[in-house]
Amino acid sequence: MMTITDNKKLRGKLRFDEPMSKHTTWRAGGLAKCYFRPADIEDLVEFLAQTSVDEELVWLGLGSNLLVRDGGISGSVISMQGVNQNLEMNSTNRVLVDAGVTCAKMARFCARNGLLGSEFLAGIPGTVGGALAMNAGAFGGETWDYVVEVETIDRQGNRVKRKPEEYAIAYRSIKAKTQAENHEWFISALFCFGKSTDKTGVIDIKALLDKRGKSQPIGLPSCGSVFTNPEGDHAARLIEASGLKGYCHGKACVSEKHANFIINTGGATASDIESLILEVKRVVKQKQGVELSPEVRIIGQEKEA
Repeated sequence: MMTITDNKKLRGKLRFDEPMSKHTTWRAGGLAKCYFRPADIEDLVEFLAQTSVDEELVWLGLGSNLLVRDGGISGSVISMQGVNQNLEMNSTNRVLVDAGVTCAKMARFCARNGLLGSEFLAGIPGTVGGALAMNAGAFGGETWDYVVEVETIDRQGNRVKRKPEEYAIAYRSIKAKTQAENHEWFISALFCFGKSTDKTGVIDIKALLDKRGKSQPIGLPSCGSVFTNPEGDHAARLIEASGLKGYCHGKACVSEKHANFIINTGGATASDIESLILEVKRVVKQKQGVELSPEVRIIGQEKEA
């Protein structure tokens, strides 16, 4: 239950009954009971101190890998987009970056500083915090392959630095090895990349983004890839082979350009999107014999009839 005791102490944006359709890249979803974008980490600590330990907390970056059901979120959404934006070289090949920085911005920064290996980040439509939370990847690269150390924060506002070996890391998955750490959230990370003396990284980013623009429905409301790739195969191939390109449920449609993308063609509800996800999963299982696993997080309550 929400227990904000002194709004005047909070310097960030605090809103109630906030439409999550404004904060997710699918442009769909119900209301969040409470929405808070802190001014900085100290403001976040103050918010956490005023929040009941029973309050559900949802941490939000760009909202690019998230579907909020039409019934909304009964707890509090903490938006870190544009909040902590520190991005700096820590040594000749190490970068210290805050969780609120977008992956695309980090990729460009690394390329300008002659770092190799970070180019894949340009293909991730989210923040560094979100990439850390799901071991996001693109173009063959994965976030945690380059992490040296992370800093987390818990519900009491305590900040802790942790090493990769404290987590179980897998494809599109990251889980703390102890229960206590599962109640912490990433606020910054230290990355290590290779070093180059030319502008190879800048060139590679341009080539990768050109490739992405030609193969994916960039600019249309989607969450990015909906399903993880099964081992040795691609979800997009399986969906296309099942004849589902262009298939729609309400205003939600499987992209004609890339079958692992579901597009909000205008006015799609979260229910439309979730129903289409389930139908794609069912048909692929029936026709291809493969059980697809959603990459997107689906949260919140169903809307009451």
